[in-house]
Amino acid sequence: MPEYPLPLPHPADSAARAPVIAIDGPAASGKSTVGEAVARRLGFLYFDTGAMYRAVTLAALSRATPIGDEDAVTTLAAAVHIDILPPSVADGRQYTVLCDAVDVTWQIRRPEVDANVSAVSAYPGVRAAMTQQQRRVAAGGRVVMVGRDVGTVVFPEAPLKIYLDASLEVRARRRYEEQIARGEYAQYLITLEAMRARDAYDSSRDAAPLRAASDAVIIHTDALDIPAVTAVVLRLAGQVLGIAIAAEALEA
Repeated sequence: MPEYPLPLPHPADSAARAPVIAIDGPAASGKSTVGEAVARRLGFLYFDTGAMYRAVTLAALSRATPIGDEDAVTTLAAAVHIDILPPSVADGRQYTVLCDAVDVTWQIRRPEVDANVSAVSAYPGVRAAMTQQQRRVAAGGRVVMVGRDVGTVVFPEAPLKIYLDASLEVRARRRYEEQIARGEYAQYLITLEAMRARDAYDSSRDAAPLRAASDAVIIHTDALDIPAVTAVVLRLAGQVLGIAIAAEALEA
């Protein structure tokens, strides 16, 4: 198992702060799967920040708010109340998403949301509104928060920041295999180019570009499977947060 250096101590005592584990990284780096596994084994809330941007997108579509109208979508984002809660129904969900108290957990996965969420999430005003809501949800701590700007923007004070990365080719292969496993039509080269474009977009956007926090532990996952990466993150959590980790949880 590779060894990873512990992050430098923060000026404030990390044990006194709400324990939020921030996991960032590009598409198909494994952050969502690892984040959910780590949260489950620690008894933390798993929080994929992308769900909030999807909820805003769904709200805009449902209310006939033009996606191209940045001011209107930003106003809507500031008005809706979004909550991320532990699963409330045993239907395979990783968490429950409420938008203005309505369960939209599965609706935010609709194809029309997929087609519009990138545009919505690029608006600086929307990102500012969602950052505030993300901080509100995670204020009580015991959260594993996954996204692209958690360690740099949402929770830069998180005591443990992880940045998962992998080569473009490996990530494209993973995404392609996921698509095939779901019975979807896919071509590896098309998936590769789509991921290349997404990487360029995420890393160059004006609002919260994708990058590793200066004090993040960077884990390259090309040669590691999900159990191995999960074990690394759990070991770091045990050391940084002072959490006792059961030996069986660390078995990769």
